[in-house]
Amino acid sequence: MSRTSDDSFFRTLLGDGRPLLRLAALVLIGCGVFALFQAATGHFLPHDTAYLGMTAQQLCTMHGCRIVHFMMHDRVSFGGVLIALGVIWLWLLEFPMARGEAWSWWAIAVSGTAGFLSFLTYLGYGYLDTWHGISTLALLPPFVWGLARTRRILHEPRGWRTLLVPGERMHPARVCLVLATIGIVAGGLTIMTVGMTQVFVPQDLVFMGIDKVHIAAIHPNLIPLIAHDRAGFGGGLASCGIAMLLTVWCAPLTRSLWQALLVAGLAGFATAIGVHPVIGYNSATHLAPAVLGALLYFAGLIVSAPVLRTASGTAPDSSARTLTEAP
Repeated sequence: MSRTSDDSFFRTLLGDGRPLLRLAALVLIGCGVFALFQAATGHFLPHDTAYLGMTAQQLCTMHGCRIVHFMMHDRVSFGGVLIALGVIWLWLLEFPMARGEAWSWWAIAVSGTAGFLSFLTYLGYGYLDTWHGISTLALLPPFVWGLARTRRILHEPRGWRTLLVPGERMHPARVCLVLATIGIVAGGLTIMTVGMTQVFVPQDLVFMGIDKVHIAAIHPNLIPLIAHDRAGFGGGLASCGIAMLLTVWCAPLTRSLWQALLVAGLAGFATAIGVHPVIGYNSATHLAPAVLGALLYFAGLIVSAPVLRTASGTAPDSSARTLTEAP
């Protein structure tokens, strides 16, 4: 249907509010790609260099460049998490929220709120990242405005209890995905807490070949800068895990969701795990939780793939039948 001449330009652009949230998701993906690119260059951002009083190249001359490599491994992991979160949000917006399913609104609201609040972890380590702060403040208005506008398109019931209703029965694939995403949330909260408090686990110090006292002796701002990366990654991981957990719990596993989970899983796990052998951080105890989570996650996708591939008929998103509907 064509627009009339007296339609509001801005109201037409904003639509039902999903374009605002779609913009937020795309910005997250863009920030994730930038984080991967920036980490791959091995350089610090300008405000990091100013805060630390040295470049990454200067720090790289110390202790075999292991401190810089450690910092970059957190930033690569953070970039992958942002991409994964943006992908899940896009799926929520284009499928369940387009149908007015209230649980999808709450999934974005809860995960997004957790992500924004994680910025406050800087109170625990003392480094206020101005770029991070500006980007967070810039993303907040479209997120809040988008939630306010999309609230109107939801069908009843619209309360948070819609998150308690499972999308389908607990078949093996779904069990794997639920357990894996619970692990992602737990891992994110753990990393965020460590980042705000002790900053390093023993395996980190073994990899870098230096203790915390000597790291602080290099520059008093070095540990707060590393803590910022750690806590930021942990907060982003927890936010992503919440979105994924609520999605695999509340949504039937359809072809479109399977594809979104595959892309998000590859973005998150491939970066978080794959960066370790690249920098030589191969501690089995350090990698074990992430590897176990990846095995559970992709086992769920692999188990469900044949059913989704051969299913026929009409699914809730018109792309495939769910596992419970498949013969």
